[in-house]
Amino acid sequence: MNKFRYIIFYFLLLSFYFTACTPNNITTDDSLKKYFDQYNVTGTFGMFDNGQGAFKIYNLRRFTDSAYLPASTFKIVNSLIGLQTGVISNERMVIKWDGIKRWNPDWNKDLTMEEAFQVSAVPYYQEVARRIGKDTMQFWLDSLGYAAKYGRAIIRNNIDTFWLDNSIKITADEQLGLVKRLYFDQLPFQKRVQEVVKKVMLHEDNANYKLSYKTGLAYRENGNAIGWVVGWIEENKHPYPFVLQIEGAHDMDIKNIRINILKNILSQYGFFKGRK
Repeated sequence: MNKFRYIIFYFLLLSFYFTACTPNNITTDDSLKKYFDQYNVTGTFGMFDNGQGAFKIYNLRRFTDSAYLPASTFKIVNSLIGLQTGVISNERMVIKWDGIKRWNPDWNKDLTMEEAFQVSAVPYYQEVARRIGKDTMQFWLDSLGYAAKYGRAIIRNNIDTFWLDNSIKITADEQLGLVKRLYFDQLPFQKRVQEVVKKVMLHEDNANYKLSYKTGLAYRENGNAIGWVVGWIEENKHPYPFVLQIEGAHDMDIKNIRINILKNILSQYGFFKGRK
């Protein structure tokens, strides 16, 4: 049984990397540097044009070769595993507030899964992870090939903090492969499960475009803040998966900076007008 499990794991891992970028289909775009410089942050951005099978990437080395803690972008995977295993019944499932007041008032109440995802409620998803359990979580991380570019991602520390404490790290390239496969229901989960997660990722929906993403914010070992935005923009039923990752000083307003940079980049690329 174990041997069969790891055969499946390596097959899925290979398929994961085949969705990521290769030297033959990449255009580097240094023109995006101005948006990072404007806020005094470093970082990287990558977008996949599904129609052309091509990538645009700013700061290619960072995109493919540097790994960082996933922070709350892991809520995508936590949701998928929770739904697949039945720990989360659907996006309307409520987990009761534990009565502990935290810094974000949006977390200090009973929340549905959809609400918890939208406000990035750490306590909700920590409870989901505890209910999933370490062995089951590890099995699905292995099956997904999650954060495995530089070796298998192993849950060494607490089941409810490993995505926040720098014990596992993921590249922007891997993040892009993940959201691309999610959009097309190509992950090793039931289609219903993937559809629910895509539904809760939707932030903006109008006549011109749909913008879906999950953010992340946490801190490196050196104290620097790491910000993520991973998802896709869709115009005229054409999806463009993207990943933005930034790094700045510990006390920076990364929460707003990451969205400002993302929207500046998307505007430069001609999005938001319904013409793509």
